[in-house]
Amino acid sequence: MSPTSSATAHRPAPVARTGAAGLLRTVLRIDAWSAAAFGVVLLAGGRPLSAPLGLPTTWSVPSGVAMLGAAAAVALIAGYPRIPKGPAAAVVVVNGLSCVAMLLLAFSGPLPLTAFGSVFLAFGAAVVAVFAALECVGLRRYLGAAGT
Repeated sequence: MSPTSSATAHRPAPVARTGAAGLLRTVLRIDAWSAAAFGVVLLAGGRPLSAPLGLPTTWSVPSGVAMLGAAAAVALIAGYPRIPKGPAAAVVVVNGLSCVAMLLLAFSGPLPLTAFGSVFLAFGAAVVAVFAALECVGLRRYLGAAGT
């Protein structure tokens, strides 16, 4: 056996990147990167953004940590050779709940947000809603293609 053939014999099977699994996996990965970026912004920019947003650092720091944890979880789900139905569905549900929570925080007044802070949270809610919708479509197609 040549060195080339032995190296290829031990490689894991490639993950499907097309079709329903590819759509769901791609959206989950983009969601994970987006959540990680948002978490870094909340952590690194918590203090400097506090005044323009009106978002207290007592909210931005724990939210940033939670976003990084969520990003890691979503990336893990996206990395499975076969995306597990339950965790993928949980991502859709959590994104939907996060969207509602951000809208409530933006417009119901529990935080001393500035107008820019309300827009910031509303924009975040819109992004999360788009991810939830795309992941829902991807999950339905994935489950339909799998015959589940």
